[in-house]
Amino acid sequence: MRASNQQRKSAAMLGVAFDNDDGHTRLTKGKNFVLCGGSQETHGVMQETAVKINEHLDKRGKRLEDVPIGELRQICRDVSDSVGGGQ
Repeated sequence: MRASNQQRKSAAMLGVAFDNDDGHTRLTKGKNFVLCGGSQETHGVMQETAVKINEHLDKRGKRLEDVPIGELRQICRDVSDSVGGGQ
């Protein structure tokens, strides 16, 4: 058996916001995501969005690094609409 030189794919979501004016530093790390910055409200929306994207992926039995980009875009649209970002 030959050893494979292929590396396992990995992917992550990065959320960055700059509307913080209260002096707090916000950083959240989770399963395949890192979120930094933002006001309390904005950071909360980023958290909810990242968690819901992961829930959708789990329901479909897929990992972020394996889902086709078109499907990921649709998941993001659905989640964005549900958290109020699609208004």
